[in-house]
Amino acid sequence: MPSLWERLPRRINAHGFALLWLLLSAVAPAQAGTLSIIGQSRWVSVAYIFDGDTFRSRSGERIRLLGINTPEVAHNDQREQPYAREAKRRLTRLILGKSVRLRLDREKKDQYGRTLAQVYLRDGRWVNNILMQEGLAYVYTFAPNVYWADALLRSEKIARREMRGLWKSSRFRVLDAAEISSRHIGQFRLVRGYADVVRIWRFRLGRKLTVSVPRKSRQWFTPSDLPKGGQKIVVRGVIRASTTGQLYLALHTPFDLQ
Repeated sequence: MPSLWERLPRRINAHGFALLWLLLSAVAPAQAGTLSIIGQSRWVSVAYIFDGDTFRSRSGERIRLLGINTPEVAHNDQREQPYAREAKRRLTRLILGKSVRLRLDREKKDQYGRTLAQVYLRDGRWVNNILMQEGLAYVYTFAPNVYWADALLRSEKIARREMRGLWKSSRFRVLDAAEISSRHIGQFRLVRGYADVVRIWRFRLGRKLTVSVPRKSRQWFTPSDLPKGGQKIVVRGVIRASTTGQLYLALHTPFDLQ
């Protein structure tokens, strides 16, 4: 028989994730074995820092900070992005040579085999959120690992408003929809504008950018999560171009839309 978690509806909106977890936490102890998915924790010792969001433990495990992304360091033919060194240095100061606690969400590994985790210091400080608060990271989520997304988004909004860290850089500032052009293809950006020509799972921001929810991601949305015509919104994602040259951005969770 499937567990209670497996029998829950898959279509949950952004605010529903937090409420769902509160409800599950209140379930009787007899159910605990089937519900202790989110928040599993363990300690590791940090041996090496790759960049602002990835490190290796002494046992050789590669760990990726969950729910955030930091600017890319130079590698292969890719140039270093603004604030990449600052993010790496900050993570190094916070955790290198220390024991840290990992808290896991529903999916434990990414496609590269890295453990996905929220990371905490012995004094209780939340490393992922420290980087967010200091403007050295931005929110980057994929379902079903979104338990901490609301808190990270709140910290990001404050950092953006106060122009901390990477938010002072033209590379990461929020773009108006009218500014989008082919030079932004391949970049993860935040874009603001007014929703227009709204259809189910698809709408436009201005004349240049089409925003849609891919079929595989629709299980995490309800139609009410999507904007109404004329509504001012901010979306986040990678700017891409279709075979016809149309610029588009895909939403993967409701947290990609504010």
